[in-house]
Amino acid sequence: MSPLVAAGRLPRTNLLVYHNQNGVVLPVESKRDWEQRRAEILRGFALVAGELPDRQARDCELDVQTTEVKDCGRYERRLISYQSEPGSRVPAYLCLPKRALAGGKNFPAVLCLHPTDMKYGHRTVVEPVRKDYRAYAHDLAARGFVTLAPAYPLMANYQPDLERLGWSSGTLKAVWDNQRALDLLDALPFVRHKGYGVIGHSLGGHNAIFTAAHDPRLRVVVSSCGFDAFPDYYGGETQHWAPGQGWSQTRYMPRLAGYRDRLTEIPFDFPELLGALAPRTVFISAPLDDSNFRASSVDACANAARPIFRLYRAAGNLRVVHPPGGHDFPLVAREQAYRLLTENLR
Repeated sequence: MSPLVAAGRLPRTNLLVYHNQNGVVLPVESKRDWEQRRAEILRGFALVAGELPDRQARDCELDVQTTEVKDCGRYERRLISYQSEPGSRVPAYLCLPKRALAGGKNFPAVLCLHPTDMKYGHRTVVEPVRKDYRAYAHDLAARGFVTLAPAYPLMANYQPDLERLGWSSGTLKAVWDNQRALDLLDALPFVRHKGYGVIGHSLGGHNAIFTAAHDPRLRVVVSSCGFDAFPDYYGGETQHWAPGQGWSQTRYMPRLAGYRDRLTEIPFDFPELLGALAPRTVFISAPLDDSNFRASSVDACANAARPIFRLYRAAGNLRVVHPPGGHDFPLVAREQAYRLLTENLR
């Protein structure tokens, strides 16, 4: 039995308690105490999504290949692919400001993660191909950011064989692919390497949180319409948690189907993942009428995480906005996010 399960599930919304090495529940009174709770949260994530592999076990040359180059005015857009692990290449759009290509240095970079789309995939963040999908990789590149938009597993033209590659979930494969995308940014000489941003809507919104929880290189996290607490997802109705449905699909975390009658026992949840991002800068857009993820639940998640940001004396680094409308990343929220990325990365 997992030590996490044996010790018992800590409260999802009380992040100020942790298990010591003997399994005794104690109050979080210091950053060191919190780091123990944070490690337990990530172990809970691994119980559901799978264990990230040892870097040396799957590291390989990125072997970046370019198949298309397009002049987009202020920047150049490249359709590339990179090798994230042996036997798996990830399609991605890399947008490069022309000033960077002309020899400029220290350009901020943002990982741009796309929403659910089975036809266009990652193209949705570089072109306005959907009414409610906003091309934030394009917007940021036009503002002078280097942007990198990798495809998500099992969508559109990216169909890796997860079972053959040894992945327990599409979620974890995406985290790994995103970390390798950060390795690619690390290799670009004109990029500022002291920390990156990540932005995503819907699928991209929770993909951003999952990745940032595992990689400290992501210093600013922007999540639009990306989550609510698991017990609140569509009112906790069990049909949304059946195998192959909702969060339990292969491209997400199929093991979650085993919790469909006991959602509060899922060994991690979004209040805890938000806490795991402290003290970094986190911006959440949760529209008032989002039918996928409830704005009131997003507030409850953020409120549960705020004590951890206060522990780090960074209470202002967790911000939630509620624009009007439904499951969208409207201009008013995007502009706020772009300003935040600019202030923190430049």
